[in-house]
Amino acid sequence: MSPDTERRTAPAAGAAAERLSAVTLEQFLAKLPSELTVLHDGGNGEGLLRWVEPSELEDPTPYLLDGEFLLTAGLPFVGDAGDAARVDAYVRRLVKAGVGALGFGLEPYFSAVPDTVVEACVRHNLTLVRVPSTVPFAAIGLEFSQLLESDNAKVFRQLADTNRQLMRAVLSARPEHELLAALVQRVPVWAMLVGADGRVRARAGSGVEAAALQPLLDRLLSGSGPRVEMDSFEAPGSALVFGHPLRSTRDANLGALVLGTDAPLTPAQNSVVSSAVGLLELLVRQRTSGSLAPSQLATSLLLHPESMTSGGARHINGLRDLLAQSTSSTRSGPLRVVQGIKAEQGIGAGQPAGRARESPVRELLQWRRLFDTKLVELTDYGFAAITRLKVDDALLAEVEKLGWRLVIGDSSELTDLNSAYQRVTALRQRVQATGRSARVGEVTWTVAGLLGQEAGTMLAGRLLEPLLSQDGERRTAFLSVLRAWLGENGNWDATAKALGLHRNSVRRQINAVAELLDTDLNQAQVRAELWIALQYVDDLQAGT
Repeated sequence: MSPDTERRTAPAAGAAAERLSAVTLEQFLAKLPSELTVLHDGGNGEGLLRWVEPSELEDPTPYLLDGEFLLTAGLPFVGDAGDAARVDAYVRRLVKAGVGALGFGLEPYFSAVPDTVVEACVRHNLTLVRVPSTVPFAAIGLEFSQLLESDNAKVFRQLADTNRQLMRAVLSARPEHELLAALVQRVPVWAMLVGADGRVRARAGSGVEAAALQPLLDRLLSGSGPRVEMDSFEAPGSALVFGHPLRSTRDANLGALVLGTDAPLTPAQNSVVSSAVGLLELLVRQRTSGSLAPSQLATSLLLHPESMTSGGARHINGLRDLLAQSTSSTRSGPLRVVQGIKAEQGIGAGQPAGRARESPVRELLQWRRLFDTKLVELTDYGFAAITRLKVDDALLAEVEKLGWRLVIGDSSELTDLNSAYQRVTALRQRVQATGRSARVGEVTWTVAGLLGQEAGTMLAGRLLEPLLSQDGERRTAFLSVLRAWLGENGNWDATAKALGLHRNSVRRQINAVAELLDTDLNQAQVRAELWIALQYVDDLQAGT
């Protein structure tokens, strides 16, 4: 597309005030000192201005970017270089290079802009600005830099607002349609979303019909890798048509986004398009390939549960692949089981968390997002998940802030997941009773360790209450002899030796303990429960 064509079509890019833009020639000229005079208006005030560049070269175009404001003091036109033919060639080169405007500075070479320069600019429709000697070129460059910095801040704010609008569209009931509508509101394009079968799934704005786009779609849907396919049509708003493929994580073509416009997009507008492409890829992946792995995994395990242990290496590796895709990990990546319990329901009373939930779907999606996995189950106590994450302190704090407590399993392999689930389940009652999250790897795997301090002190208080209610010395004597007797497995002589007492004294005190507790100390279960309760007596007495 030629520079002239770009100038004629550029106003369409800034037609809507809320659309993303950059500094234009019109904005820049309005900020310059009033002493500057526009000798010829090329009609490209809405054209984008990239930079201000002083140059006294006879041909500066190899060093210029498209859309620059070129400043010269007239040195290229001194002497013979000022004849009409050479001036005309100079201006023609600037137009061909896409220069936005020419600023001619007075002094020290000229006291007025030469007629040959004015005539050439009019002939080639290049905006010409006279710069008096009282305005240094440095001041013009500084003014542009300040305007560009201010505009960049505005663009960043617009980009943030646009991204929020795109995200709201993704969460709507019709995400694809709403996303395209939000895109064309902020970027001067029409948009068409096409499925992998070539059918139009959503559209916003008017442009080229799908039938005319078939060659472009064929290229998009048959190629591989991220790319942009381009075409051009005579229909309004379609001088530049470009398409982005939508791909799966394994580079399968899931569809395409086709956009049409009459002018090249600004970097900010291209950034919005890239965001839209990424969101659409996530949507189509979730709808298609995103759901395949969990469903295949579930089907295989439901129909052939024995294959987890007895299946061949090929079958196990296939399950590992499906599990990896379902948990966003690699085949060899470690897994862990996590169970969640609602804090305000069932904590302290041993009650299940229940199902008092605003939206099971929203809750399910929340846990899938937080633990980066599709393998989440809502249960009567809360939820269970299989994740590849380590569930660090930051993630734990985020979950607890939502009012939940976790039992976090240790690192496990596919074939050990059931055992990992059992280890996590063994700690769930402890978390329900204490209201504190627990990690399987940090728990001492003994009865006392699994019971925990809170439950242990509660057990001690109930089982040993008749002994603990005795006077100080009598209580200490009873607890000491019971601990020693149980520790020596009911051996009278060994207990007497350990305590420095006569065996008959030990027997009398043990009988007194049995009467106070109203229990048969000859039963193994009674002895075991009392032994465990004795481990928490010190904690119980410290808390009273």
